[in-house]
Amino acid sequence: MENGKYLNKLILTVKFLEELNMLPANANLTQTEFRLIREIVVEREAGNQIISSEIARRLNITRSAVSQLVTKLEKRGIVKRMASPTDRKIFYVVLTESSLAVFKRQCDEVNELINRVVEEFGQDKIDRLIELSEAFAALFNKLRKESGRENNSLRK
Repeated sequence: MENGKYLNKLILTVKFLEELNMLPANANLTQTEFRLIREIVVEREAGNQIISSEIARRLNITRSAVSQLVTKLEKRGIVKRMASPTDRKIFYVVLTESSLAVFKRQCDEVNELINRVVEEFGQDKIDRLIELSEAFAALFNKLRKESGRENNSLRK
């Protein structure tokens, strides 16, 4: 296969994987909302809180997008903004108690769906897919960094 075909196939594959929605069709949350709440839960379980700029960084979306999501989730009673006791400019995004149960139920539904995929696709294939994906990404990033260094040295 010529290089251009690999480029196109990789672009389409990455796009497909990015758009893959692991939530059940009847989910109460969008995938982005689910990921946002998951970041809050991860920090909560570690005994920490999280600010919107950190959520934006982790989700690779703008702070404005996070702000809009938080406002939407606040209106639904899922999250709330809580002022920092030490810095008036900082607001933490925290879950309401009732939303934690909804999130956990959503996680159970996602895990059930994933388990069905593993059963039908096969655990060996899933393990191999993950292993190959990780190896491919590591190699790609390594070569990309090396290529960047080569290009920078040519500019000098």
